[in-house]
Amino acid sequence: MSASNSDVPVSNFLRTIIENDLSANKFQNKRWAGRPGPLSVQQDAPRDSARIRTRFPPEPNGYLHIGHAKSICLNFGLARDYGGECHLRFDDTNPEKEEQAYVDSIIDTVKWLGFDWNYDGTEHLYFASDYFQFFYEFALALIESGDAYVDEQSPEQIRENRGTLTAPGVDSPWRNRPVEETLTLFREMRAGKHPNGSLCLRAKVDMKSPNINMRDPVIYRIRHEAHHRTGMDWPIYPMYTFAHPLEDALEMITHSICTLEFEDQRPFYDWVIDKLIALGHLPEQRPHQYEFARLNLNHVVTSKRRLKRLVDDHFVEGWDDPRMPTIMGLRRRGYTPEAIRLFCERIGVSKADSRIDYNILEQALRDDLDPKVDRAVAVLDPIRLIITNYPEGQSELCQAPKHPHNPEQGLREFPFSRELWIEREDFMENPPKKYFRLFPDNLVRLKYAYIVKCTGFKQDEDGNVIEVYAEYLPDTKSGTPGAASVKVKGTITWVSVPHADEVEVKLYDRLFTVENPDAGGQDFLEFINPDSVKTVTGFIEPGTTITPGARWQFERLGYFYVDGEAQDKTVINRSTTLRDNWV
Repeated sequence: MSASNSDVPVSNFLRTIIENDLSANKFQNKRWAGRPGPLSVQQDAPRDSARIRTRFPPEPNGYLHIGHAKSICLNFGLARDYGGECHLRFDDTNPEKEEQAYVDSIIDTVKWLGFDWNYDGTEHLYFASDYFQFFYEFALALIESGDAYVDEQSPEQIRENRGTLTAPGVDSPWRNRPVEETLTLFREMRAGKHPNGSLCLRAKVDMKSPNINMRDPVIYRIRHEAHHRTGMDWPIYPMYTFAHPLEDALEMITHSICTLEFEDQRPFYDWVIDKLIALGHLPEQRPHQYEFARLNLNHVVTSKRRLKRLVDDHFVEGWDDPRMPTIMGLRRRGYTPEAIRLFCERIGVSKADSRIDYNILEQALRDDLDPKVDRAVAVLDPIRLIITNYPEGQSELCQAPKHPHNPEQGLREFPFSRELWIEREDFMENPPKKYFRLFPDNLVRLKYAYIVKCTGFKQDEDGNVIEVYAEYLPDTKSGTPGAASVKVKGTITWVSVPHADEVEVKLYDRLFTVENPDAGGQDFLEFINPDSVKTVTGFIEPGTTITPGARWQFERLGYFYVDGEAQDKTVINRSTTLRDNWV
């Protein structure tokens, strides 16, 4: 299962629950037949060698985003840390929206994050569709026990008769339909004899319950739709609220960890399991649902509907656009699995909703990459600096460490010449106080090279500076005895004009200008950041290996990554700046 960023996991309420359960030997009699199944499969099985079982249960109707990463790290991490196993299970009970492409993407993403679902020689990859026959048999059992009935009300009538938070629901006229009649109708639904929406199966619970979710929820509906795995075999599909507890029970899950929006569903989760235990269909070793606060990240939306609108209306270039909060988008931007795991570890787990500052995500990437990646110099907003007293056609090598804190990684070499590219912001004609870079008559250090004195500049007809002139001090080269002979306050980076490699760089930033773009029902599209991406032509020091997947810290500029998915050309993406620019 692997994937750990810390030897000492941070405690939280879920860890406390698990530790208390294990201390009380709560699962000492738990059995596991090596495969999911009802009581008839598990009752004579050997004791489970996994101390706990968790699951990550995505629906394959979209791509995983940073919020899912929190759940992945939590479920797989808890199982790893407590000698258990985490199942990867696809909740594929909604055929209209699910595709094999999403399944493949989710599998790839979980593996990329550093987790797997192999335990004790067995791969625990499951699908709700594996259990369709079980679900059907459980529904028949509930009908036979008088705990479910076929309703002929329309969806609109069911919704209207459900009641409100202050008014109880109204019983369906078919609530007391005879068992045999309900069995016949449900079998006809299974046989495909009724059209979509004409009938549904409801659990018979309590139409006056203060919890609306307990007012005879629908547990099966008719859908004549092709399923990505079962085709047209099933014209009826279980509702998620019915399937979810059954999946957990069949897989012998011990701790079913959900986000807070499922808290109100927990009573029905327990009702379903308790009924089928009492009817002899499920093992008494039952799963329990626990809820934690979902991830709310500033400057981000994670609603699938809103993300889809961003894609469909071409506000972004696709689901893997590096501005998207999808894992595939973050991956293209240059995020590492280690950084995402570190982020999830730092934000912790709680029962209280809160918003997480985007900089915590960026800082996790900085902290992961800083000790790892080589340094390089790039100029992304270039202006030409001409060293007027340096011989034309001459060049010499300068040296710099590949990594300033890891001398064992060696040195890199790059040429110095008469004409250099520098950042436009490193020259000002009339600078403010405490500006220590180039301006007329000022001295600065060209990093890894010489001290130079600014002697002038050239403007175009619109008044834009297009060239800066300077003279170098020959005895001040870095690494020589004269390097410290002249004191300067400013240091700037540069690359040699005739030697630099030209590159296309995409400068990515936050997609939204406000922290909570979809708060209060406002139109989140009104807050799209017009500067969320800028494409520039820059120059990088020669000798830098520019291959897909390469990454560096460009000195003074941030962390950058060669986009392996860019089409027909090499593109370098800015993953993050060196510091938070949004404070």
